[in-house]
Amino acid sequence: MAKTLSAIKNIHFHGTKNGVITVGHITEPYGPKSEPVVSIAVDLDGIKKHPEWKVHIPYENIDDVIEALTIAKEEFGKDYIPNDDAIPLPFDESIGGD
Repeated sequence: MAKTLSAIKNIHFHGTKNGVITVGHITEPYGPKSEPVVSIAVDLDGIKKHPEWKVHIPYENIDDVIEALTIAKEEFGKDYIPNDDAIPLPFDESIGGD
């Protein structure tokens, strides 16, 4: 079998005009006989072959990732105000926001 991508779902990327989050299944992502993964890719200008960001998640880790995303949604959310433990990150004005 060769490396293939099967799209599972395309989601509009909130805060962008044409941005898309694509969730897909990739076979043999790292060469022959490598285990399949779920791929989450972000394309800010629509669906392309080379997304700005992507992550590969082994199927064995999906439940833990879903748990972490649920915690992020329920305990943090978009209105969360960081505490002193938060790590400052550089601001990229070219991405999202008003």
